[in-house]
Amino acid sequence: MTCAGCHPASTTDKAGWQPLFNGTDLTGWHQLGGKARYEVADSQIVGTTVPGTANSFLVTDHSYADFVLELDFKVDSTMNSGIQIRSESTPDYQQGRVHGYQVEIDPSSRAWSGGIYDEARRGWLYPLTYNPSAQHAFKQGAWNHYRVECIGNSIRTWVNGVAAASLVDSMTRSGFIALQVHAISPDQSPGTQIRWRNIRIKTRDIHPSPYDETFVVNFIPNNLSAQEQHQGITLLWDGKTTKGWRGIYKQEFPSQGWSIDTGVLTIHASNGQEEGLGGDLVTDQEYAAFALQFSFRLTEGANSGVKYFVKETYDSKGKSGIGLEYQVLDDAHHPDAKLGRNGDRTLSSLYDLIPRENIPQAFRPIGAWNHGRIVVYPDGHVAHWLNGYKMLSYEKGSPEFLALVAISKYKNWKDFGLWKEGHILLQDHGNEVSYRDLKLKILH
Repeated sequence: MTCAGCHPASTTDKAGWQPLFNGTDLTGWHQLGGKARYEVADSQIVGTTVPGTANSFLVTDHSYADFVLELDFKVDSTMNSGIQIRSESTPDYQQGRVHGYQVEIDPSSRAWSGGIYDEARRGWLYPLTYNPSAQHAFKQGAWNHYRVECIGNSIRTWVNGVAAASLVDSMTRSGFIALQVHAISPDQSPGTQIRWRNIRIKTRDIHPSPYDETFVVNFIPNNLSAQEQHQGITLLWDGKTTKGWRGIYKQEFPSQGWSIDTGVLTIHASNGQEEGLGGDLVTDQEYAAFALQFSFRLTEGANSGVKYFVKETYDSKGKSGIGLEYQVLDDAHHPDAKLGRNGDRTLSSLYDLIPRENIPQAFRPIGAWNHGRIVVYPDGHVAHWLNGYKMLSYEKGSPEFLALVAISKYKNWKDFGLWKEGHILLQDHGNEVSYRDLKLKILH
């Protein structure tokens, strides 16, 4: 029998909690995937690694949709493991391979315990690079406590009471829960163990924990979750109209070169015209300190950029607006990536000023959606992010910044980058590039 939220009423306590493990045997569970050993000892489920097998999963017999899950675990420091939630195994998907959301158990130096991985599907959805403060919550060699809330499209995790991840996603709304024993490589010794105890679930009369400032990764296009709204985040583009945007040096939105379709704002290729058919877009308002999020999708060989502190008092002689630029570029196929100094014109760099860090896992292939983020703090500190990884940071107006401007293409622009506020700009460089999920939070 499989049903969303099924449980025997007689085992539910007054607070609505239902034990998923009876402390005696594995009734209510079955194994999928690999051949790791699962057994019961000292009122604990013990998972043990074995050689030459795939990832193993001890799976609940029932499926669950909305729930709060709590459990304790103790893991060997050399292992990797996780808790599958809203997961599935179907004959039509990779011959029954277990797939779905996984709350990571990571005792390694990477320290991503509590992050959210998409097993056998999309990979990392919420690495703890989004929330570094939570990386210290896991206790090595001790019992740890997890809390997982799945309510609607929201998935939130806590490690020993510390908020770790906050994900909004609509791909899978129901599925089983599973305890993973990860496969080991040939050079790893088998026999390492992870132990679970006090596994309980609540499926009725559940409410989200109070919202906090944990960064939210939201995979629903142009959507604001309740937690994002609590944090003061707003949509900079509504996903439907031209409201809040216009052509640079103009009063209206461009009549050509840009289109809005199914929640996507797209620049159209201009057949070799470098500045594009429509020209740059700028926000109606100017901004000083803020956290800007945006998703972008490149086509092969494409060039664009997200600029900030843009001032229309500069005369760009018909070229792109002048401002600090988060470079949006196909590094492999556009020649601009090889120009400038030390890679300071590559994707996510501060264009012509500061190169990005070399973090290969930060990049997604051409044609996929990437998530960019620019944070300008009130004290002038600025950071560029890409898909959850900090790519660079600098101090606006510092001696180091001014020295970089002095040797850049902006050296003859008076007070370049020193404005206290300015417009946000999407650059039309004559190539097809799409944007969505433009969000803004004013920082004070």
